[in-house]
Amino acid sequence: MKRRDFNQQLQRSAIALALAPWTTAIALPTEEARVWLTNPFALGVASGRPRADSVVLWTRLLFSEEDRATAGGSALRVQVEVFADAALQQRVQKKEIITDDTRGHSVHVHVQHLQPSTDYWYRFRQGHALSAVGHTRTAPALNADVPQLRMALASCQHYEQGQYLAHQEIAQQKLDFVLFVGDYIYESSNLQYAVRQHNGEEPKTLSQYRERYEQYKRDPLLQAAHAAHPWVLMWDDHEVVNDYANDQDRKYTEPQQLLKRRAAAYQAYFEHQPLLLGPDANNPANMRLYDQLSWGKLADVWTLDCRQYRSPQACRDPVRGGGRMVVQCDELGDASRSMLGQEQERWLSAALSASKRTWKLVAQATQISSTSVPTPIGRSYWNDAWDGYPEARKRLLQTVVDAKLQNVVTLGGDVHCNVAAPLRLEPNNPLSPIVASEFVTTSITSRGLGDKPAAVIRESNADLLHYRSDERGYSLITVTPTQVRCDFRTTKFPAGSEPGLKTQASFVVKSGKAGPQVI
Repeated sequence: MKRRDFNQQLQRSAIALALAPWTTAIALPTEEARVWLTNPFALGVASGRPRADSVVLWTRLLFSEEDRATAGGSALRVQVEVFADAALQQRVQKKEIITDDTRGHSVHVHVQHLQPSTDYWYRFRQGHALSAVGHTRTAPALNADVPQLRMALASCQHYEQGQYLAHQEIAQQKLDFVLFVGDYIYESSNLQYAVRQHNGEEPKTLSQYRERYEQYKRDPLLQAAHAAHPWVLMWDDHEVVNDYANDQDRKYTEPQQLLKRRAAAYQAYFEHQPLLLGPDANNPANMRLYDQLSWGKLADVWTLDCRQYRSPQACRDPVRGGGRMVVQCDELGDASRSMLGQEQERWLSAALSASKRTWKLVAQATQISSTSVPTPIGRSYWNDAWDGYPEARKRLLQTVVDAKLQNVVTLGGDVHCNVAAPLRLEPNNPLSPIVASEFVTTSITSRGLGDKPAAVIRESNADLLHYRSDERGYSLITVTPTQVRCDFRTTKFPAGSEPGLKTQASFVVKSGKAGPQVI
């Protein structure tokens, strides 16, 4: 057997083993077609993890009180049909999945043996109930010459703080996929900025996290964006609790207690997203989410987990942990501290160094360029972003230098700002060469910094070519062999207070020349 064939077989075996907890057979009695009193597909449909020959399709059955009385704890068969046309006349696959309450009646279908660069439509059926129709698209073949990759970069969609106007436009765009880099839900509330309210209290248990996802998933604009395109997903902190770092949180909760909460949050995240793998069956507080996606010969895309494995924030307040501005903090210089954890760092460094595709797109949760500000006793740094992990940032960028890589573009979110910046080994030092480029998207709805602190940050960091936190929206990223273009699509805060979105600014990174250029 050739080594390549052996490696492919080994990879398939590893995936099959990892999938085992989520595909275990469930004893299921013979059932007649169920008549539902309410729509069990009220949370919509979604697709994700596009590959040249496969996608993951998702839905979750939701029960009214009347339906739950007769079927709430039962194992149920759910059918999915995949079609080659929007009219649903050319069915190419039909599958049946069994789900039950141990997985929240969620449904994850790994549809394989598809054609590359091909549009498909799909729907689910349970008994007499039919879901909405979703559209998805596979990735190009690995050796394909691809003229363009078009994606929406999105992040931070606090339900209470605005309407999902950005998702309305995303649903209408012609995209290859949506790249969502974190804060899909918020566990916390801030009634000062609320235009609509969360149901229930702050989630800490599986049932509470499920309830929070149910509320978000019911939003029709979010459902439309999921039904229109496949999604590539990464989380940040609010999917668990604000500013958590590995097994630490702001309240210094006992680590085992926080890991119990994290396990519930990760389980709920999996149950509500089009993901292939769920939490580790032997350690449910762990869930491998970081991944690599290749888009023909045009681009490699890495999605990085900046929460699960990171070191705690440097120089934490002994009363209130988490993110804050720090000054004269010796911990920042500790080379052992990591944003990604050692294993993920090694994986990324090796994969980046080996990449031969034209563009290397590094998607992660937050901002890599510096937002530090001067004070009378030295510069002050936000310790929850990469400024709080400068040695880890240097290692990442040193990999780019050592491997002599060109066309590295990082994509981020979290900070509720639109950012375009060059990336240097020494931030803001004009003598330090530019080695990569950065775009950060503003939030879908979550409020940003006030005008005054944003102006101070902008004026204090020469690398920030563009830095605006006053508007909400998403970023339209268009990749071609010659350039990466970013259009910051925005509306005023709160989102929904004016119709439509506009282009706040546009930048390009040209092949062979690091650093964004304004259009």
